[in-house]
Amino acid sequence: MLYLMARHELADFDRWHRIFRSHADAQRRAGLHLIHVLRGVDDPNRVVAFFEVDDLEKAQAFTGTPGARQAGGLGGVLSVEMSYWMD
Repeated sequence: MLYLMARHELADFDRWHRIFRSHADAQRRAGLHLIHVLRGVDDPNRVVAFFEVDDLEKAQAFTGTPGARQAGGLGGVLSVEMSYWMD
């Protein structure tokens, strides 16, 4: 199984979360299945999202699209770190 761990530093969690959730269908079409979203205890605007990944190339293509970057900007994403994992 493949997984994506996406770490974000945010300006405002609530604004980001509304936009993030509005892209759930697009995430699923890209073969990304949300497992969990975690927030930092000391900084609730620090977020880690975990996804199961159906197809690595499809997921990488989706996360690199201009639309994904634009949504991040609208959501107040200050920084992003994405890494893929397998078990």
